[in-house]
Amino acid sequence: MRPEIIEIHPVTPQPRLIAKAVKTIADGGVVVYPTDSGYAVGCALENKKGMDRICQIRDIDKYHNFTLVCSDLSELSNYAVVSDTCFRLMRKHTPGQYTFILQATKEVPRRLMNERRKTIGLRVPDFAITQAMLSELHAPVMSTSLILPGNAVPESDPEEIAEKIGKSVDMIVDGGVLPAEPTTVIDMADGEIKVLREGSGDPAPFLA
Repeated sequence: MRPEIIEIHPVTPQPRLIAKAVKTIADGGVVVYPTDSGYAVGCALENKKGMDRICQIRDIDKYHNFTLVCSDLSELSNYAVVSDTCFRLMRKHTPGQYTFILQATKEVPRRLMNERRKTIGLRVPDFAITQAMLSELHAPVMSTSLILPGNAVPESDPEEIAEKIGKSVDMIVDGGVLPAEPTTVIDMADGEIKVLREGSGDPAPFLA
């Protein structure tokens, strides 16, 4: 059985369809959605069963850094501890194609943290559909790039996604075929700035 697939315009998202996607998340669903670095899969922050389903789709364990996808940095202090220097860098380069690894606060459920380091990923994507969904939801989405087992880059074609994992998700938000390059991952959890993975975001500002 294929999931519901809704086509949303990548530049001018239709509010009715955005509301439909957000309702699926709010009602406990797992949704594949487009970002500025390929497709991601996410659910509501409190949705433990949804997280378990995502772990099965991705074949990831408790040491994976899950990501809170946010509309901006206004809620950063609720979920992460960050120095002034790191915050200034983040503010300058968001929204953008970066995932930041940060020390998690007590507001973050332990199941979302990296088991070993007690860290969480945070991301502010520069993509109209994602931003519209986050604005409608009024909360971050617990998310991870849709990188399937054995692959190194996120899925980019919604039709192929439906064929591969359609039975495992509740909805696919079709924002078109996207570039398939993962985000650049910046680790700021220990106060130092380290580039863990070079991807679609320019790493140069974080290498100084």
